Amino acid sequence: MPDVGRDYRIIGFLCNWCSYGGADAAGTARFSQPTDLRIIRVPCSGRVDPMFVAKALLSGADGVLVSGCHPRDCHYSEGNFYARRRLEMLRRFLPIIGVDEGRFEYIWVSASEGSRWRDMVTAFTDKIHKLGHMPRMTEPARTMCALEGMLGQSLAQPDMGHSPGGHSAGGHSADGHSPDGHSAGGHPAAGDHPAGGHSGAAVEPRLPDWSKPAEADATGKEDGNG
Repeated sequence: MPDVGRDYRIIGFLCNWCSYGGADAAGTARFSQPTDLRIIRVPCSGRVDPMFVAKALLSGADGVLVSGCHPRDCHYSEGNFYARRRLEMLRRFLPIIGVDEGRFEYIWVSASEGSRWRDMVTAFTDKIHKLGHMPRMTEPARTMCALEGMLGQSLAQPDMGHSPGGHSAGGHSADGHSPDGHSAGGHPAAGDHPAGGHSGAAVEPRLPDWSKPAEADATGKEDGNG
């Protein structure tokens, strides 16, 4: 049963270069904001391991928010690409371990978007209040071990939406291959290389329409084929 009467606890993982600046801008502008959020600053949203989010929720946090730079604007070039894939995968696994997926959200906020930060945090906090306190989990350690195993297997697979065999043993994606079955660097297609034996530049992961943030639609979610 939820703990009635205790304060809500929402954890926020914010990237140092954009979202943390946006939160600071909201404070400087003296915008009214919910007081339930506890911020943890990280170098990049790509540094947020899905297990950080899972551990927070299974340990009693009522909600977790991850916020990073807008797509194509990452300080480290590709950090939010990888963050989005991992976090979207985590969202899909949360109901399996008995956690309402509404208790987790990831958003994009730049350092100049103080008003957007306020709006997004307020909306997420209101949603958590409607869901109520996080129920206490039985055997959270065992649940975390099971989730880590499932995530590890899923993230090792090619991106959803790509054709089978889209990754070579060396890690090339389907988008890096030409129609004749060769990669962008002129190497044979998937399966022709020994593990780790490829050369040539890594191919940037291909994701759905990055011009739209994850909360673009009315429900606050994208299709999520990351």
